[in-house]
Amino acid sequence: MPARVSEAFVIQTYPLQESDLIVSFLTRDLGKMRGVAKRARRPKSAFGSGLERLSRVRMAYFQKENRELVSLDSCELVQSQFNLVSDYQSGVALDFMAEISEQLLPAAEPSEKFFRLLAACLEQMRSPQPGKVWLATTYFALWALRLSGLLPELHACLGCGGWLDDPEAPQRAWFQRGRPGLFCQHCRREMGMGGGSELSAGSRALAGRMLKEPVANLAVLADGEAWARETAADLRRFLVQQIETQIERRLITAPALEAA
Repeated sequence: MPARVSEAFVIQTYPLQESDLIVSFLTRDLGKMRGVAKRARRPKSAFGSGLERLSRVRMAYFQKENRELVSLDSCELVQSQFNLVSDYQSGVALDFMAEISEQLLPAAEPSEKFFRLLAACLEQMRSPQPGKVWLATTYFALWALRLSGLLPELHACLGCGGWLDDPEAPQRAWFQRGRPGLFCQHCRREMGMGGGSELSAGSRALAGRMLKEPVANLAVLADGEAWARETAADLRRFLVQQIETQIERRLITAPALEAA
C-alpha cells in the first residue's frame, strides 16, 4: 500500500523496544494518529530531529486496515520549535500544550480547527511580545476545551442557571475541582463549596474576548498592559481543573508551567 503524506504536528513520542519509537501526531486531514518509527532512536536515524515534540512536519506513513498503529516511513521537517525549547519557560509551555493535545484529542477524528489552533499558539510563542507564554497557554487551554465540546458556560451559574454577568447585579463566580462549570455565591453555600476558588469578572470577560478574537489580537490587554504571569491566572487554574475533571487525572505539566 502506498504511503500517505499528511501535514502534521508531532505531539509525543514513547520508546518501543531498543531503537523504535511510538509517535503520536496530529494531522491536518485525519486528526490524531499513532505510528511506529523504526530505528528512530539510533544516532543516524532517517527521521533526524523531525520527531521532536510539536515539530511541524510532512509525515509519510503506511496504514493497513484493522491496525491501530500506522508504520511511519519518513518525515520532512517544516518548522522546528528548537528556538523555543532553548528557553525553559517556553519549553514547559510546549510540554503543556502537547499534554493537553494528547489527552483531549480522540483518535482518527479530523480536527483541522485544532490543528490551526496549535499553529496559531505556536506562532504567538515565537513573537517578541512580553508575556507570550501566558497568553498562548491560556488561549490554547480555553480553545482546546471549546473544540472538544467540554467548555462549560462561563456566564451562568451551573446550579441555578442565574446569569453571572448581569450589568445591574453582577455575581461572583466560583469553581471547585471535580465539579464542572461555575457557581454563584448562593449555590456555592448551598452545595458546601467552602474550598472553591473564585473566577473574577475580569477573567470571565477576557475569556469572552478570547472566544471571539484570534490570539494575535490579544497581546495587549484592554488597559494597555502586556500579559504577565498574574494575568488570568485564575482562568488558567479553572481551565486546568476542567480538563483534569474530564480526563480523570492530573496534568503533569500544569504545576511546572505555573512554577516556570
